[in-house]
Amino acid sequence: MAEQQQPPPRREVVTGVPRGARRRPPAHAPARSEISEQTTLGATYVRALMRSQLRAGLGALAVLVLVLGLLPLGFLLPRAASGPLVWVALGLGAYPVMWLIARWYVARAERNEADFTGLVADPADPG
Repeated sequence: MAEQQQPPPRREVVTGVPRGARRRPPAHAPARSEISEQTTLGATYVRALMRSQLRAGLGALAVLVLVLGLLPLGFLLPRAASGPLVWVALGLGAYPVMWLIARWYVARAERNEADFTGLVADPADPG
């Protein structure tokens, strides 16, 4: 009589989360809940974002007024001295300056929002 071979033991895959790695609730309430519940702390977070955005906007406006506000003084120069220089400054000098200020402002506003999102995001949430 031939001995019958027993089939190899069946492998089973465990897909659960290991016991030690289970998610624990955060020690403090995430800032997102503070904002959605409209608590004093949440209002402080939002006010800080608004203040930083306002500061960036006023800074861009101040530079714009300072740099481009001086251009009309070129019209006060005698015509012989200014000539086409004023129009060249208006046409070729003003727009790149405005573009650079706008680009700086957008980068600063995006950085403010990224900082705020990093502050508000729950560290346990992926991505």
